[in-house]
Amino acid sequence: MTRVLLFGSSGFMGGPVREALAADPRTTALTCPGRARHNLVTDDVPALVALIDEVAPDVVVNCAGRLAGTPTELMVGNAVVTARLVEAVATAAPGARVVRIGSAGEYGATVTGTAIGEEAATHPVSAYGISHVAATDLVRLASEAGQIDGVVLRVFNPIGPHCGEENLLGRAMGRIREAMGNGAGHITLGPLTAYRDFVDTRDVATAVVAAALAAKVDHRVLNVGSGRAVPASAAVESLARAAGFDGEIVQRGTGSARSGTVDYIRADITRIRTALGWTPEHDLDSTTRAMWNAAVRS
Repeated sequence: MTRVLLFGSSGFMGGPVREALAADPRTTALTCPGRARHNLVTDDVPALVALIDEVAPDVVVNCAGRLAGTPTELMVGNAVVTARLVEAVATAAPGARVVRIGSAGEYGATVTGTAIGEEAATHPVSAYGISHVAATDLVRLASEAGQIDGVVLRVFNPIGPHCGEENLLGRAMGRIREAMGNGAGHITLGPLTAYRDFVDTRDVATAVVAAALAAKVDHRVLNVGSGRAVPASAAVESLARAAGFDGEIVQRGTGSARSGTVDYIRADITRIRTALGWTPEHDLDSTTRAMWNAAVRS
């Protein structure tokens, strides 16, 4: 039976994680402090230690992070936050499981047509990726020192309801809704030729639960993806079909600052399947339908 402290529970990925943890009978207590109780970006280590002392968690899960901003903002939002969390857990709940959401952006460019595994070298192409590599290294070092029991889930391209504008399908959703609202016959996005491994946030949530509640995890880094690479254009077209939008999708401008120079990426998910028995359950079309349905209801 496990007490879990979850940060980022109101976010795009944190929401599904919160629901999945709450539904699992192994979770005896789930605390989601929210920013009003503790802001990981601005509050100091003593404040975090006080919170952990109060909750006495067996597991700490961090789904909070920064997707965009200046290099300083990214380093603070991803790496510095992780440093504070690791230090506080090592102080107040030494040896507790810490599950952190990492990113496929840690890998950088990969070989087209080849799935990338966790043992591959990291060569991030942006400050975003660098900030996640630093955070992963902090978790690994603290775990090797016996201060925490850390696991980093390198999530590839998460998609699901309530995507923000920093996410390709979040941007596409906004353009499609605007076009359908004003009768426009097209939408405009950046280049959509890159191949991406899109994974449903509900599948990310089950991976987090598996890593958080397993009796033992033998690996410090686990890939979380669909194991398939599809053109970004196919994902946008799937969303357009879900919405009933048959207008033109125009590609113009530049790609994402996080991964615009990465032409292809696909997760090798052998390790997580073997270690935790996890496998994704949702395909691209079912995810985009869920996204559109959620948008219509909002």
